[in-house]
Amino acid sequence: MTVSCGELDMTPVGYMAKRVSKGPDRFQAPHVIDIYSVSNCNCEDFADYIKYWKHNGYWFFDSPEIIKNVAKENSIQLDGTTLFYYEAHEMEFDGEGWVPWLPEPSFPTNIVVPPKKQLEGFDVVNFTARTSPECSGLSCSTLATELRTNAHCLFDSFRAAETNLNNGAFENAEPGPYRIFSVYSVDWS
Repeated sequence: MTVSCGELDMTPVGYMAKRVSKGPDRFQAPHVIDIYSVSNCNCEDFADYIKYWKHNGYWFFDSPEIIKNVAKENSIQLDGTTLFYYEAHEMEFDGEGWVPWLPEPSFPTNIVVPPKKQLEGFDVVNFTARTSPECSGLSCSTLATELRTNAHCLFDSFRAAETNLNNGAFENAEPGPYRIFSVYSVDWS
């Protein structure tokens, strides 16, 4: 199955190493094989990374090398993690309309775009604190049981994510604002 972003420009926001959960235990969605959510709830980050203060203004990492350095300096195992690269829509949905958002300017942000990346789908994540990703409604609020997702518990297209936000599908999930992310898997090399 192919996933398309169409003609939409997405903003590079960075990388995260995650421990991917196999299939949902909490909810019934037989089509979901594993969870590639941007949030930490059902697809665990490699560490409680914020306390190391090596993330960028988008609260991700500028490169895989920075993740490797944080892991090495703090004796964190990266074995069994999957490396993801994210891009995000420049607008966030506040429940009523779309408004621009920006990275935290006090953190340097210099993202190295991967030479090769595999688009896996699109996630909708809430940001009430306006810092790091909080919850991915498709997995955290079990919306994947009601909304059409792919085997990774992600939307197949940006349009599906945008349409479901505009139509109120996330209204009774986590509180907004919501941001749409394109989720890419990348090699560690």
